[in-house]
Amino acid sequence: MAQGTAKGYWIVRVDVQDAEAYKAYASANGAAFARFGGRFLVRGGAYEAVTGTARARNVIVEFPSYAAALACWHSDLYQSARALQKGGAEADIVVIEGYDGPQPLVSEPAPTPGAASE
Repeated sequence: MAQGTAKGYWIVRVDVQDAEAYKAYASANGAAFARFGGRFLVRGGAYEAVTGTARARNVIVEFPSYAAALACWHSDLYQSARALQKGGAEADIVVIEGYDGPQPLVSEPAPTPGAASE
């Protein structure tokens, strides 16, 4: 991808406190996601917190660009949906630009167990 066109993501971790309020929000947020090209990559599902603190529900929404991800967050359409669950959930939400650079190669040597890092 050309510079500035990397995908954008919402990384969301949620503890639902009012199931009905959260249900109303979840029913309404899809219109904003659709308008800005968002699609769910993760929406709940099994998980294991291998380090750090977890929340009960995890969601990742992919957008065609970082700008679209931010525009969705700031849109009146999304903020109206979000208002439906005020007090219904505690969430950590990060809007982040994707990475489209070089990836690790299979031919790179594996670290030697027990060796000190340089």
